[in-house]
Amino acid sequence: MIDRAYVQRMARYNRWQNQNLYGVADRLTDADRRLERGAFFGSIHKTLSHLLWADQIWMSRLTGAERPQGGIPESVDLFPDWEKLKSARLEFDATMVDWADGVESPWLAAEHTYYSFATDRTIAKPRWILVTHMFNHQTHHRGQVHCMLTQAGGRPHDTDLPVMPE
Repeated sequence: MIDRAYVQRMARYNRWQNQNLYGVADRLTDADRRLERGAFFGSIHKTLSHLLWADQIWMSRLTGAERPQGGIPESVDLFPDWEKLKSARLEFDATMVDWADGVESPWLAAEHTYYSFATDRTIAKPRWILVTHMFNHQTHHRGQVHCMLTQAGGRPHDTDLPVMPE
């Protein structure tokens, strides 16, 4: 089972890598960010929008925070304006870091039940599995964005967890 230190480290890693990718993406033109590049959600912008939506979905499930609008198909258009997407990401990363600071082992060990619209069923799992999935999902889609940024001529910095600044 994971512990609070893991959750804190991964929340900080999430913020660090988002700063990395958004910083590189910010140097591209809007057209380059929106160019369909063959990734699961198509473009850099759409993938980043989906990723913020997914983080908000998971935090709404885990903390009772407000649930974002729409489902997976709408997640790519939730933040059509680049500046608003950047601002919302920055704000939500701070929310996630603050949340991580309060996570306790008994809370992580407890079972959590939620309804998944993606699978159309109720799921019950220990919270530590759901939290681990949330961070794994982030890494999955950030890897896609990293690839698309590199294809666009961007140079994201290192993604290795051991070199994350303390």
